[in-house]
Order: sequence, then C-alpha cells, then structure tokens
Amino acid sequence: MSNKNLNNNQGHWVLAKMGKKVLRPGGKELTLKLIKYLNIQPDDDVVEFAPGMGFTANLTLDKNPRTYTGVEINEEAASRLKAQLLNENCNIIVGNASDSSLQGASYSKVYGEAMLTMHADTRKSKIIGEAHRILKKGGLYGIHELGLKPENISEETKSQIQKELAQVIHVNARPLTMGEWSQLLESEGFHIKQKANNAMHLLEKKRIIMDEGLLGTLKIVYNILTHPKERKQILEMRRVFRKYKHHLLAIAIIAEKR
Repeated sequence: MSNKNLNNNQGHWVLAKMGKKVLRPGGKELTLKLIKYLNIQPDDDVVEFAPGMGFTANLTLDKNPRTYTGVEINEEAASRLKAQLLNENCNIIVGNASDSSLQGASYSKVYGEAMLTMHADTRKSKIIGEAHRILKKGGLYGIHELGLKPENISEETKSQIQKELAQVIHVNARPLTMGEWSQLLESEGFHIKQKANNAMHLLEKKRIIMDEGLLGTLKIVYNILTHPKERKQILEMRRVFRKYKHHLLAIAIIAEKR
C-alpha cells in the first residue's frame, strides 16, 4: 500500500469509515487529559504527529496556539485535514514522523496519539528522537498509546497479544507497559513529568457513547449493521480487546526535553 491512499483494511480507518471520530485507545477522556497536561498557550508552536481524522487537532486549535503543524504521512488523510482545518495558523504537511524535515529546536509542544504503538521499538525510538530534535529546550512531548499490564507481563503473553492484534487490525501493533514507554522516552533525552491511564474500552458501548454522543453512536451502529465485511472485522477486534482486557490499557505520558 502506498502512502498516497488510505489502507481501508486497517482497523482505525475501518472505524472511521463507520463514522467513528474518536479513534484513540483511551478515548476522548484521555485525549482531553493529554491536551490539559500539555497546557497549550497562545505563544506555543505545536506539532502533531499523525493527526489522522483531526479530532485532537481541533482541540488544539481551540487553544489558539501561535502555530499548529500536522505531520501526516498519508497524502489522502493530509488532503482531508487541509480541507477540514480552516485556520490561518494551521499547516498540514505530508511527511514522516521519524524524519519530519521540520526545523530543529523550533517548537514548544509536540504530541502524537495511537501511532508509536504501530511501530517496532527501533522505529518508536526514531520518532521519539525526532520529537526531541524539533523541540526547544524545556519543550513538552505528549503521547497517548496502547499499553500493557502488569509491568511484569511475560514475553509469551506480550507476543501473543501483539500477534492477535495484528491479525484483526491489520497493523503490526506493538504496545508496551507504562514502564517501557517511559524508558523509551528517557533514553531519547526526555524527563517524565506526568502519567495517566484509562481502560482500553474503544469498542465498548459506554465508551462509544461518551466519545461520540448518542446520535453519533446510533449512526455508527447503523453503518456497522449495513456493512457486513466491516462488521465482521470490528466484531473480531472487539473480541480480541475483550479477550485481553486484563492486559490492555491506554496510557498518556507528558515528557520534557532536558
């Protein structure tokens, strides 16, 4: 699959096709905490890696930062965002989060959600390193990702979860424990400032209503019922999430560039 067109088999784009707007593992609740902890101000220059559907981008723009830059690798998604985010201080570029081409030490806040999980650990480190490179000293980096628990989870269980997630969402998802996420950030020169977590209830009724509202939920349910192929994949995703509910969670971390 090229970077020009969306891969409609990937779990997050399947959900988006069904009308789901909040696609982060910790839901709207954890995203709001992430934005709160980032404390975006009018003099901030903000970068978002992989803005996707633009849900969090809109939350950020509501804070009136001096500039907002979205780095989106997919050309189709970037084009949609450009049409959606009509703000003079907003810029969407087609680029790779591990090599964004943005000027170094020039931004005060950087964040990304549900994108590091989709990469191998070496790739995660490169993306985190890029966030460190473009941030000013003292700048903040926020992540919202899929996590594993407990901290001493066995490698066998971790491997099995990763395998089954990859099969149902068609992305090589590699979640980590809170401790492992923190270690990755620290190894790239960050100091951990705040942590938060939430249950991984992305496809549970209560969470969907909280994230999408009642009307939005009804639209999603109708779309799922009338799209058999997508319904089958979404039900498989929910089955795996429920199977490993005692090992999956959503994590958010705010880290400062030393």
